[in-house]
Amino acid sequence: MTNNLVWLQQWFYEQCDGDWEHMQQIYINTLDNPGWSIRIDLLETSLENENFNNIRIERTDTDWLICRVENHTFMGSGGVFNLNEVIEIFKNWAVSVN
Repeated sequence: MTNNLVWLQQWFYEQCDGDWEHMQQIYINTLDNPGWSIRIDLLETSLENENFNNIRIERTDTDWLICRVENHTFMGSGGVFNLNEVIEIFKNWAVSVN
């Protein structure tokens, strides 16, 4: 099984064409509840016009995640131990449409 963070690094590298990386970004931030958020710009990628089914999972107060795509941006957030799962959701979607 490929590590999801390693996969995300490879996906980012594959998007870099000398221009894309100057305008589009991947942001990973912490939340104060506590948790994580990730934002991945999809413009000028093979995913920019693909449909994504919103995901909302609430297992407990600390084990939760929300993923959606709006305005050509993948946005995910989750509990303090859910960052890997959010990246995996993005990965599974990206692989399924390519």
